[in-house]
Amino acid sequence: QVQLQESGGGSVQPGGSLRLSCVYSTYIDTGRCIVWLRQSPGEEREAVAALLTARGTTFYAESVRGRFTTSQDNANHTVYLQMNSLKPEDTATYYCAANFDFCSSWSRPSRFRYWGQGTQVTVSS
Repeated sequence: QVQLQESGGGSVQPGGSLRLSCVYSTYIDTGRCIVWLRQSPGEEREAVAALLTARGTTFYAESVRGRFTTSQDNANHTVYLQMNSLKPEDTATYYCAANFDFCSSWSRPSRFRYWGQGTQVTVSS
């Protein structure tokens, strides 16, 4: 069983920044991929960033490339999502999820079995 818990959401003005954290509870590291996804009301879940934890390799959706950065603190089993230059269209519930496939399917939300509860991010003036 893998457990994940997000934190760090909140409200921010356009152009602002937020940092989300995801603490995960597994020692399985082979192929471990932590993905950040988001979902707005009436929209499908969208994968925005992923981190292959054993190698530090990162992946980004085009919609956030250059604005969002994912990183990790291995000692504390924590993955971060630094979000800069936020836009109103970034408003969503953000989730972290885990898989063990070397991030081969990171952009496909249906492939992820383990999910956190989500944290709300609102970008509004």
